[in-house]
Amino acid sequence: MYYLGNPSPMDYSELACAYESIGSTAKRLEMAALLEALFRKATPDEARMITYLTQGSVAPDFKGLEFGVAEKMALRAIGEATRLPEDGLLEDYKRNGDLGVVASEAMSRKRQTSLYATPLTLARVFESLQRLASAGGGGSQDLRTKLIAELLHDSSPVEAKYIVRTLVGKLRLGVAAMSIIDALAQAYVTKEQRDEVEAAYNVCSDLGLVAFTLAKDGISGLASIRVSPGTPIRVMLCERLPGIPDILKKLGKCALEYKYDGLRIQAHSSGGKLALYTRQMEEVSAQFPDVVGSLSIALKGHDAIVEGECVPVDQDTGDLLPFQTVSHRRGRKYGLDAAVKDFPVHVFLFDCLYLDGKDFTSVPFPERRKALMSTVRGGDGVAFAQSIVTDDEAEAERFFDQSISSGGEGIVAKSIAPESVYRAGARGWLWIKYKRDYRSEMIDTVDLVVVGAFAGRGRRAGSYGALLMAVRNPSTGRYETVTKLGSGFDDANLAELPKLLDGHKLKSRDKSVDSQMKADAWFEPAVVMEVVGAELTLSPVHTCARDRLRKGSGLAVRFPRFAGNVRSDKKAEDATTTDEMVEMYRAQLKKIE
Repeated sequence: MYYLGNPSPMDYSELACAYESIGSTAKRLEMAALLEALFRKATPDEARMITYLTQGSVAPDFKGLEFGVAEKMALRAIGEATRLPEDGLLEDYKRNGDLGVVASEAMSRKRQTSLYATPLTLARVFESLQRLASAGGGGSQDLRTKLIAELLHDSSPVEAKYIVRTLVGKLRLGVAAMSIIDALAQAYVTKEQRDEVEAAYNVCSDLGLVAFTLAKDGISGLASIRVSPGTPIRVMLCERLPGIPDILKKLGKCALEYKYDGLRIQAHSSGGKLALYTRQMEEVSAQFPDVVGSLSIALKGHDAIVEGECVPVDQDTGDLLPFQTVSHRRGRKYGLDAAVKDFPVHVFLFDCLYLDGKDFTSVPFPERRKALMSTVRGGDGVAFAQSIVTDDEAEAERFFDQSISSGGEGIVAKSIAPESVYRAGARGWLWIKYKRDYRSEMIDTVDLVVVGAFAGRGRRAGSYGALLMAVRNPSTGRYETVTKLGSGFDDANLAELPKLLDGHKLKSRDKSVDSQMKADAWFEPAVVMEVVGAELTLSPVHTCARDRLRKGSGLAVRFPRFAGNVRSDKKAEDATTTDEMVEMYRAQLKKIE
């Protein structure tokens, strides 16, 4: 055993108190140290529970388990547990905007305290939340309310606060997966072995499994975590450069592929069954039955993991359509047959990560491409990404132009060197993307996070006039402001903004947001939008890359415009990074020179 604590069950109060301390700091190292202390006392199974709960769940994302607890259910459960009237609890919620605080305050003043309250162990809370997330069918709402009320009945105020926050999806800790990995490495292995912990997470997308394995067997146990169909792999990401000469100088002779404007998917075929996962580990098989059917035929007889892009296609002309057309297919529970007919998609495959018992992530890209093309049977709805291998600048430029004229966004250049392995979950110079410039000085569009808003005037009075947008700094875990966005929205977009944003509204600025501006409304970092601008400039107001390029200045997008795409396929932590903005700015300077 590698856990360092005693075998007595851990109380949930230890986790809740740790959350209270974590919530009071924005420093990643302090967060990791607080989690490390918990892991050192935990059994392997408790380490797994701590990990999942700190991620706001009871299972990895690809399992699709959600609590689905709305405000009304939470208030009803708090009322049942405390015997306090729901209308008064509702007023408390309107006053402070935090159901966790409502639960905590209610437990502090509840009218009747049972003499038979059972102490809450970590295991009891976790198992109850598992039952709640799995409950469905007739009577499930009553059962779910009862499960919450039973936990709250036996909880202390601080325990109630984090039970409710977990259930409504607003834990408000600012702890990203990388901070948990830091804590696991500090608790169970050496600092030098931290990358091995992250690598295990990247191939299984299950941080709870990684925590359990480390606590039970130490670093040697991670060898048991392998690429396997049915378990999505965290996707490999691209760097970017401003032009084809820069790309060829960096990579030399390389493979160039069309960069399609669609939904990146990972298809897992095993035992005659096929599942589709997005880059966010969400299973979307039910939303794309046509793609499942086509790929089932294309991969028949093989256990495989392949990657591709789901791209909407004009059924009349065969032309590729913009990404937002795919969004009509996302999250549908009703009218799916009509959506499949109205918004058909094709899948363009570009990589093979696993095939019939062999892990292909550790082999060079040319071998992966060869395995893909020799195994998959192209056909109705399934094709391979257009690709060439070249080191000729003129040929590369022509290929880029072909991609744009075909409806693509640009190209992705991929190394064909012996070291061109698939680096799961990593961004590096083995893959480089180059997109069209959208008739502006900015090299690329950027994916920015909404963190605040400003009240509208004139025609927008009573709504949001502009949004405060930010990029993510992975080294600090904070979101740094980069622009105010008010252009590019049509009337339909503006009407949808409150519906899109108000579920993430906060009473005050989120502690992970670094802003010198004072917004009229603040939001937790959650909604990602695609933005284009005229250029990047130095700004004394915005905090993106502050002091890195000039003392007292950050970077800002000048004349930003909403590009028409809410990136529902991306979480806030997948937004454009500070480092990417710095590189775009430097590339822009070269372009001007």
